[in-house]
Amino acid sequence: MPTVDVHTHIYPPTFVELLRSRTTVPYVRTFPDTPNSSRLVILPGEDDPSTPSTSRGRPIGPEYYDIAQKIAFMDMHKIDKSVISLANPWLDFLPAEEAGEAAQRINDDVDGLCAKYPGRLYAFGTLPLSAPAETVIKEIERLAGLKHMRGVIMGTSGLGNGLDDPALDPIYAALEKHSQLIFLHPHYGLPASVYGPRANEYGHVLPLALGFPLETTIAVTRMLLSGVWDRFTSLNVLLAHSGGTLPFLAGRIESCVKHDGHLKKKGNIQGRRDVWEILKTNIYLDAVIYSDVGLKAAINASGADRLMFGTDHPFFPPLEEKAKEWHSVNANYGAISSAFKDDQSQAQDVLGNNAIRILKLHD
Repeated sequence: MPTVDVHTHIYPPTFVELLRSRTTVPYVRTFPDTPNSSRLVILPGEDDPSTPSTSRGRPIGPEYYDIAQKIAFMDMHKIDKSVISLANPWLDFLPAEEAGEAAQRINDDVDGLCAKYPGRLYAFGTLPLSAPAETVIKEIERLAGLKHMRGVIMGTSGLGNGLDDPALDPIYAALEKHSQLIFLHPHYGLPASVYGPRANEYGHVLPLALGFPLETTIAVTRMLLSGVWDRFTSLNVLLAHSGGTLPFLAGRIESCVKHDGHLKKKGNIQGRRDVWEILKTNIYLDAVIYSDVGLKAAINASGADRLMFGTDHPFFPPLEEKAKEWHSVNANYGAISSAFKDDQSQAQDVLGNNAIRILKLHD
């Protein structure tokens, strides 16, 4: 009975080369007080010159870009198959005229990495979302023909105006037509001001623990309110981090929609699909939540048959120098074991069987 990791990232050599060539976020570089350690700086605001360089980004070692390190991580944690994806910020920052070619080059690089380990690696492709829509659609069509691709990874910005942007409709239509699932992942967080004047004292805890989940929840709620799933009833989306706070807040979202006079006057309430239907029909959730409390909310919202195990590798490594197993991975394993302590069959579905069925990972 296999274990499949659907949330695991890589910065392939072509992407690392691109980041090393840059001097503004996102970039990879060394700083004077860390001359022997390259740092990956990708989050908005991480390059604030008032903060020590040791707190900007994170050290980037071979676990970020060496596929052999990914396989070694999988072996250590008894993971049989992984669906790898480019990590944020993807290609959102590229000029329009460069994005299409870069996407092709990086997707081919990732597909080639998968080919080195038949049956063990698959991937979500990356879209050139800063390019014109026709360029994006062309890459969607090309990805559908690549052997190891099983969908695409996207951030919440879309073409720059969020995922409720009508300009995304042709792209959603192409994804739906080619049965390409969207792996939706946060990156931009919330405005730094919401964390207060002492935010820099708390490392990355506030933006990662709170900003990322709320970013995801807001993005999906905008999709719901704009009728994306009413227009594209077969569009499937896998939400990172167990859907952010969506499973917990779905009932409140639905109640607010039903009681909103403005939406009623516009006619947006009649005939729409509700949150619960979409959660159980179009949305999948990963199991990257680190506790059975959050995992049970995800189960109740979407169903155990729509959850898939993930690790978020290479992020959240252990801080202890001699540690081998990752606490973050074991926390996700433990949450699944606890949530399904009376049903090992469903636990195994979440660990691997669901991903094999949903993403067609048959050898």
